[in-house]
Amino acid sequence: PRNTTQTCHDCGFVMGKNGTNKLTLKDREWDCPNCHIHHIRDWNASKNILAKGLEKLAKEKA
Repeated sequence: PRNTTQTCHDCGFVMGKNGTNKLTLKDREWDCPNCHIHHIRDWNASKNILAKGLEKLAKEKA
């Protein structure tokens, strides 16, 4: 899904918006400028993908 590597799993801030730099492929770790949580890019993306999948399953069951 779109922006899963660039969205902070903790607060939802999306890099590249509000004047922040968008992450490049060589940026493997980053700190959220909003909540200051340190992320490892792939782990953060996997948490976001899991949350989106669980949200989709919940909607299908409703």
